[in-house]
Amino acid sequence: MNAERLLEVYEQISEAPDAIARLRRFVLGLAMHGKLVEQDSGDEPASVLLNQIAAEKARLIKSGEIRKPRELTNGEELEPPFEIPVSWQWCRLDVIGAIIGGGTPSAGDPNNFSKPGEGIPWLTPADLGGYRDLSISRGARDLTEKGLASSSATMMPSGTVLFTSRAPIGYVAIAANPISTNQGFKSIVPYVAECSRFIALAMRTFAPEIDARAPGTTFKEVSGKIVAGVAFPLPPLPEQHRIVAKVDELMALCDRLEEARKTREETRDKLTTASLARLTAPDTMPEDFPAHAAFALDALPALTTRPDQIKTLRQTILNLAVRGKLVEQNPADEPASDLLEKAKEDIAEYGQANGVRPAKVDKIRGFPFDVPFGWAWTRLASIFRVVTDGDHQPPPRSDAGVAFLTIGNVSGGTLEFDGCRRVPQEYFDALPRYRTPSAGDLLYTVVGATFGRPVVVDDHEPFCVQRHIAILKPSSEMSLPFLGLLMASPFVYSQAKEALTGAAQPTLTLRPLRNFMLPIPPLTEQHRIVAKVDALMALCNRLAAALTTTETTRTRLLEALLHEALEPEARALEAAE
Repeated sequence: MNAERLLEVYEQISEAPDAIARLRRFVLGLAMHGKLVEQDSGDEPASVLLNQIAAEKARLIKSGEIRKPRELTNGEELEPPFEIPVSWQWCRLDVIGAIIGGGTPSAGDPNNFSKPGEGIPWLTPADLGGYRDLSISRGARDLTEKGLASSSATMMPSGTVLFTSRAPIGYVAIAANPISTNQGFKSIVPYVAECSRFIALAMRTFAPEIDARAPGTTFKEVSGKIVAGVAFPLPPLPEQHRIVAKVDELMALCDRLEEARKTREETRDKLTTASLARLTAPDTMPEDFPAHAAFALDALPALTTRPDQIKTLRQTILNLAVRGKLVEQNPADEPASDLLEKAKEDIAEYGQANGVRPAKVDKIRGFPFDVPFGWAWTRLASIFRVVTDGDHQPPPRSDAGVAFLTIGNVSGGTLEFDGCRRVPQEYFDALPRYRTPSAGDLLYTVVGATFGRPVVVDDHEPFCVQRHIAILKPSSEMSLPFLGLLMASPFVYSQAKEALTGAAQPTLTLRPLRNFMLPIPPLTEQHRIVAKVDALMALCNRLAAALTTTETTRTRLLEALLHEALEPEARALEAAE
């Protein structure tokens, strides 16, 4: 083991996904395989320790200090899962310690419980959730003597290895004093107390395997029989002490590396946020914007190390687009005010032809932010021929009818027709055409956690939608791609979020949707914005692809460097062979 070497190489792989967690698991894995510290020929072999454990177990039972443990084996032979040093010994976990469950007294009797520090220490799995220390003295509640006597909870000595067996499986701690637990534990009381720390390390290492053996899906629980039958690699006692000391050293090193990474991530996030914020800040002057944009675009590849940062960049691009800060304005462009007048005429004509009454919208009083010369503010209903939604009643089903899309079919940003529900053709034919989507429309989710996501409808088979989806039919005077990115922008999303009503199922109703405030540029600038956004989104795609490639490379390098830094003797053996 060479901690200094690990420090030297860590910077090369520190950005790998779950680098610290992987390093911790790797250290524990080496410890259980007998590859973390050197073996000492002067140590008594583990077979001697097993004899001592058996003798101590017999003494404890004879003296009445413990009850004779229940036999949990069916006589099956232990199969070693991997090779261990010759001085070690494979055994079942219940050979080296008693497997003890727990219990809970009646919650209806307040006399069964007392405040922490005033009664008998008692743990539940919740007490170990987020708990970082190895030793623990008590939980959120204590038991009274009555509570202990009226339940199957058992007092266990200090040094007991506490292992949660449900909700969830795999939390590990060591009792700092006599303690009891609820039934969510299968704890190990070592027959030789000095084995406690190594047993705890082993249980942390084997927790994922034990969890995988637990039956159930929504509620998993591992039985005492499964825990008792865990194949346990037992080293000589002196080597156990050396392993525990080395693991403590390396875990402390991991703590320092984790803190350094956290600090580095916070600094990077602050710099990224500050760089992007300057682009949309109200006090950013037009003449300063190019310099801020150039700095952000130059710095972003170096600052972007996580997928969520790519998402932030995409949102910033859309934010700049709808604020008129992404492309230059052309004074020769027809102003948006003229465009809105044309849209008004188009909407009126469509309404007369299709029996759609014009939507009532509020007057505009004040603007959310300043827009460039030639732009104009308007309400959403002023640029869409129709803003409606799907049927509010559950439609009849049909095996081979017209597709009926629910919010689950559009929430991913595209339309999913595979396996969707179908409705009879006559049901679809009875719907007004303005309430059925067609190519060139926008669908906008308005209910639940996936609200506020637009989807542009391409040419497709006829279909209809449920009421959780709004149907927006744009004026022919507007650029559909621009409207798509406008509706996907953080500015519009924030309005949707603010307008939600209801707690159990948040809903955006049609009236506030029709009243969304939208900044509209001239039509020719809409086209330029769309082209620029497409180019920048392509850059984001390349950054995301490069990030994926880099993550793969870092992960492979992590594995190689961990073996080089932590397992030099294995490399030497491989070279000799």
